[in-house]
Amino acid sequence: MAEEGQVISCHSLDAWNEQLEKGNNDSNKLIVVDFTASWCGPCRFIAPYLAELAKKYPHATFLKVDVDELKTVAADWAVEAMPTFMFLKDGKIVDKVVGADKSNLQITVTKHLPTA
Repeated sequence: MAEEGQVISCHSLDAWNEQLEKGNNDSNKLIVVDFTASWCGPCRFIAPYLAELAKKYPHATFLKVDVDELKTVAADWAVEAMPTFMFLKDGKIVDKVVGADKSNLQITVTKHLPTA
C-alpha cells in the first residue's frame, strides 16, 4: 500500500473501490482522482506535479486511474478528456479540473482541503 504523500495507482476495480471506501469513512478527507492514459502527453506532463501536490498535502488522498485499464470507472464518472481530475468528499464530486493546468489544480486542491 502507498505511503502518505504518494499518488496511489488503482489497477483494478477492487483497488479503486477499496480506496473510495477508505475515503468515504473519513468525511473530511479530500480525494483527488487523476483520470489518465499512458498515451496522453498532457497526462505525462502533469504527473510529476501531481506527485508534488501529494507530498505537499499528505492529508488528501491522490489516486490515479488509467482510463484504458479501468474503462468502466471512466465511463461511470463520465470522463471524456485526459487528464481529468475529480475532487471527492463523502463519495460525492465536489469539483473537477479538465486538462493539465497546474495552477488550477493547485487552487482546487487547496480550496477543498479541510481547514485545521
